[in-house]
Amino acid sequence: MAKKIFGMILALMMLLSLAACGQAGEASAAELSATEPGVHGKTLIVYFSWSSSGNTEKMTNTIRERTGGDLLKIEPATAYPTDHSECGDVAKAERDGNARPEIANLPDSLDEYDTIFIGYPIWWHTAPMIIGMFLESYDLSGKEIYPFSQSASMDTEQFANSMDFVRTSAKNAAVHDGLFAEASDTDGILSYLTENGFAE
Repeated sequence: MAKKIFGMILALMMLLSLAACGQAGEASAAELSATEPGVHGKTLIVYFSWSSSGNTEKMTNTIRERTGGDLLKIEPATAYPTDHSECGDVAKAERDGNARPEIANLPDSLDEYDTIFIGYPIWWHTAPMIIGMFLESYDLSGKEIYPFSQSASMDTEQFANSMDFVRTSAKNAAVHDGLFAEASDTDGILSYLTENGFAE
């Protein structure tokens, strides 16, 4: 009889223990869903960088670490010259002709994304023309666009020019005020993300 009572008490204790674990698991899941990113929907971070270890790429990595967004580096179908001066000549000719350089890795669709960060250097006082090509390749209705950029001179007027270009190219999207900061200014980048609801 004593063994039977002891067995029942032991079984009851195990049931209570399992129930407590289940409640703790539910609380943890609720906490995760409250803190994990997703307020802005699915995020894509698109960027164009002339060099493989450039400042735009450094900014991109900081943003990705904080937002957890998918990453896409724009690859031109025809590579830009590796010589700085020659690349500048090509970029100026593209700007003067309002060109739309072809992109080698253009995704078929951006439908799965709600938020798009788009990063670029300043070339000849505005965004590279390949940024226009990317944005104009899609119906961006309802998308939230967050431009980010940097330049050697950090001239705010040039960044404003690039923002005008992005807004013109990203028809029907909500283009937010962009981020213009040096790649090393991690605090400035994180402050921008926090102000826009991407980080706490």
